Amino acid sequence: MKTTTNRQRKYIKAMFITAMLLGLVVISVVAYIRYDYQRNLRPVSASQQVVVITIPLGSSVQDISKILFDAQLIKQRRAFEWYIRNEDLRSKLQAGTYALSPSQSTQEIAAIIAKGEVKKELLTILPGKRLDQIRAQFINSGYKPEEVDAALNPDNYAGHPALVDKPKNASLEGYLYPDSFQKTASTTPQQIIKASLDEMSKRLTPEFRSAVAKQRLSVYEGIILASIIEKEVSNGADKKTVAQVFLTRLKQDMLLGSDVTAIYGSLKANDSASIQLDTPYNTHIYKGLPPGPISNVSQSSLEAIITPSATDYLFFVAGDDGVTYFSKTLKEHEELTRLHCKKLCQ
Repeated sequence: MKTTTNRQRKYIKAMFITAMLLGLVVISVVAYIRYDYQRNLRPVSASQQVVVITIPLGSSVQDISKILFDAQLIKQRRAFEWYIRNEDLRSKLQAGTYALSPSQSTQEIAAIIAKGEVKKELLTILPGKRLDQIRAQFINSGYKPEEVDAALNPDNYAGHPALVDKPKNASLEGYLYPDSFQKTASTTPQQIIKASLDEMSKRLTPEFRSAVAKQRLSVYEGIILASIIEKEVSNGADKKTVAQVFLTRLKQDMLLGSDVTAIYGSLKANDSASIQLDTPYNTHIYKGLPPGPISNVSQSSLEAIITPSATDYLFFVAGDDGVTYFSKTLKEHEELTRLHCKKLCQ
């Protein structure tokens, strides 16, 4: 009996020791897995290099982990996938283009993707640019020519408040307000153009429309004149005086005599820049305003039309020194041109 009891005790003791050893092994394994998991969540390196990756729409967690691992932004795919599952982020991960760094932890990268903090660029529409130049800028920013051409169709923006005064068959020339617009991988050219039109609409206020009407101009004619001023001078104070010159010439039924309109007409006719080519835009030949705007416009050019200088000049010339010289008679104008415009006026 004693022998049997001793055997049972030894068996129980052995089982207990075995269980303890197995428990220690399990605890060690779990501890190691946890350590390894935490280690693989750390940044890949201390490099501050920016890596741009794109997560396509409909990507799974496994797809995203592969994209990040291949770009050397995470240490281990499984650690990323476990973290997403443990934090219940699976449904929050968003498609888009992201600017990430190897110095960011998996937690930081996951948070950026879950919040949709996509990489943003700026597409800047500069003032005084023709529509063909703006088109080229869109294409240089990565858009396909056919999608830019489609986006520049005014029919896409029918009913837009900025375009209510635009003649039916006129293009968007003059209407794309100059500004910087955020551009991501999913931003379409049509969205940027609409944003530009939205900015233009903010400038075509009821007060502006009323003031333009007092100048005996339609809103469209006001934009045409503002585009000419935009191309003629850059100084705000000079713009107001140039506006006075052109408004006075219109009232007196004189030729505007603007080189920039003539040059626009020659370029539109697929010719070289010229002030002599006979086109409807050549205001050295035809009285009144040209058929349409010759560029986009800035706020200062629009304001110049409704608040022109209280002067009575009829002529101006841009000097080689960057100064605009105004005069009241043709004789004064010719003398100022002779003195100050030897290069530009050739």
